[in-house]
Amino acid sequence: MKKSICLYFQVHQPNRLRLYRFFDIGKDSHYYDDFANRTILRRVAQRCYLPTNELLLELINTYKGQFKVAFSISGSVLEQFDRYAPEVIDSFRKLAGTGCVEFLAETYYHSLASLASPTEFQYQVMKHRETIEHYFGVTPKSFRNTELIYSDEIGSMVYDMGFKTMLTEGAKHVLGWKSPNYIYAGALAPKLKLLLKNSTLSDDIAFRFSDRSWSDWPLTGDKYLGWIKAAAQNDEIVNLFMDYETFGEHQKSQSGIFEFMRYFPEVVIKDGEFEFVTPDQAARKHKAVATLDVPDPISWADEERDVTAWLGNELQNDAFKKLYSVAEKLSLIHDNEQLRSDFGHLQESDHFYYMCTKFFSDGAVHKYFNPYDTPYEAFINYMNVLSDFILRVDDAISVSDVNFAAGKKTAPAKVEKAATAKKTVKKAVAKKPAKAETSTAARKPSAKKTVKTKK
Repeated sequence: MKKSICLYFQVHQPNRLRLYRFFDIGKDSHYYDDFANRTILRRVAQRCYLPTNELLLELINTYKGQFKVAFSISGSVLEQFDRYAPEVIDSFRKLAGTGCVEFLAETYYHSLASLASPTEFQYQVMKHRETIEHYFGVTPKSFRNTELIYSDEIGSMVYDMGFKTMLTEGAKHVLGWKSPNYIYAGALAPKLKLLLKNSTLSDDIAFRFSDRSWSDWPLTGDKYLGWIKAAAQNDEIVNLFMDYETFGEHQKSQSGIFEFMRYFPEVVIKDGEFEFVTPDQAARKHKAVATLDVPDPISWADEERDVTAWLGNELQNDAFKKLYSVAEKLSLIHDNEQLRSDFGHLQESDHFYYMCTKFFSDGAVHKYFNPYDTPYEAFINYMNVLSDFILRVDDAISVSDVNFAAGKKTAPAKVEKAATAKKTVKKAVAKKPAKAETSTAARKPSAKKTVKTKK
């Protein structure tokens, strides 16, 4: 039996927030920087999505189905494709029509809901699955959580939602002496098969490809296949997981990234030792060799391979807790689609990533996508937006209470009580930036080098 190569790409763009000042709270509830979102989306579409989709379609046709890939495409970026670049959706539909591309399920809003709210997590996964069915006519069979975040508990939730295959990081502190080049089983869901990213080989393309100071530059298809064969000499599968924006955006076209991608499948197919598979095919082809115990969440970000890129300092945790404190209130409102949408977009992991106070080894890419000069500006701007959003939720609940109690004497009192709460929230928010500026974590960011960033 041939060994396997599984190529998976993440496709996501966040809804970046506009500069939202304290004095906008309660007056203007349009939160998004439409110009920046459109400009960046169109640029990345021209540099990456469209040319790379065209190349992959060509490769699939050339090798008559022997070349296969997988994608997870967030609901957030699909909304932007619809709005700013519908031709990108058409190009993904062409790939879907080949039968050689698997579309994975994930959280609709590329959120951290799995770490905060099982109910919200399930809602977003089901919403995303329905969206993929709508756009591409296929039902996702495999699951990939935001930023490959995984733990035993998350794996159990994913299995309960009907998925039997999940992607995550081959974190060294979890694997120990074990190799990432096998399929493993979930500790709390033994029938859930886990595909683990080979970080070294994936990052050779995603981060080191165009680095001329790299001792192994330039990377060629033959050299890369040699590394894969050496890494999996006694193993079964090599999982290469990376951002799709690697092609043409993180690694510019002049670096030769497209030529590498065009030639690599030919090298693999002619050699004959490996074959390309999708995650679902990999799970059906290979058996789990052992159970993987992951009590604490891991991800594919940073040297630590944990969730501190999003929840590693006081700013991030304060914003995170305040955001999800609204979830229960929002569950009382069933007919306000705009509030529900805003709540989803405010959950996008990127907002918390912008608040990260760690330094990054590939900080140029991180800064390229970060609309803020400092983590503190990101925090203050986000908290201003969140304060306005909470006011809108409180107002919507008050209106709902009044409608329910129509004709009763207590209705006016409830409206007055809501107005009082509105003023209280404003005062609390006014103090928040000052707290951020004097935070110990804010003054002394960690200088640890990392490997993975996300826009």
